[in-house]
Amino acid sequence: MTTPPCAPVAVLGAGSWGTTLGVLLARNGVETRLWGHDPVHMAHLIEKRVNEDYLDGIAFPEGLHPTANLEDAIAGIEDILIVVPSTAFREVVGNIRTLAGKRKIRLAWASKGLDSTSGELLHHVVEEIFPDNTPPYAIVSGPTFAREVAEGLPAAVTIATRDVHFGEELSLRLHNAYFRVYTAQDIVGVAIGGATKNVYAIAAGIADGLGFGANTRAALITRGLHEIMRLGVAAGGSPETFMGLTGLGDLVLTCTDNQSRNRRFGLKLAQGEAAGQALSEIHQVVEGIEAARLVLPLARRIGVEMPIATEIHEILFHGKPPQEAVKDLLNRDRREEGH
Repeated sequence: MTTPPCAPVAVLGAGSWGTTLGVLLARNGVETRLWGHDPVHMAHLIEKRVNEDYLDGIAFPEGLHPTANLEDAIAGIEDILIVVPSTAFREVVGNIRTLAGKRKIRLAWASKGLDSTSGELLHHVVEEIFPDNTPPYAIVSGPTFAREVAEGLPAAVTIATRDVHFGEELSLRLHNAYFRVYTAQDIVGVAIGGATKNVYAIAAGIADGLGFGANTRAALITRGLHEIMRLGVAAGGSPETFMGLTGLGDLVLTCTDNQSRNRRFGLKLAQGEAAGQALSEIHQVVEGIEAARLVLPLARRIGVEMPIATEIHEILFHGKPPQEAVKDLLNRDRREEGH
């Protein structure tokens, strides 16, 4: 039995992207519950009907219902869309399992990153937490800045899932005249693209902050894509995925526009700011920091070299000066481009 496209959805995570997806679903006629973990923040959303902290000026449609109670958010809901930072993903999925019990649910997530506990891709966390009866699951990913989507500017994403019916039904809920949704089955490739691209956004910000120019940025993005593709294919992803929205598209977006908080973080590091100061000024999660910590152990486990990601790791966790990291990248042995 298929789920009607108008069936309600619970969106878990009331940051900029979670709020945007909740607004998008409600505008599309889908009754949507928006959950956030901070009761004070959610009280403001309930009272003001706008997320002033992350999406000021975007009024909530009538069909969007904020709540700080997770049990209320998912009660009677089959389809749950998780939009929390990857660091909170495991905890949220565990809470869903406890609250949902044995009833039928389907999980989707727009979270990008690796599991902070195991370093694994997020779908492995779902399979671990639901070992006996893993629910259908899907990943929503692509080159999107929340505010542009919330303002109705054209954008496109990919839904990756092995459950064709779930993918089609979720795409029907999200798709509209300005938000185009494609479907795919390469969960690993889409996950790797989303989990790693923010590392290279930090690198692009550092390079631009050091004044290295457009040539350097283009080379960095190109070689960054090559690293991501090598890792993704070795992990079981399809090469074609990395030339699409969730690979090249997302990488270019986050490396080239200052709406990217990861790029802005890199810019601040290049200008001599300490990481803590830069984070306090950005006032949002910079996913690329945790990704840089986790991606190298994953690469080593499957035998993939990632020179740019390695240098970003050295800058973030071992205090290496950005200028020295760039010098070491330039001084690497010459080789054929495909390597």
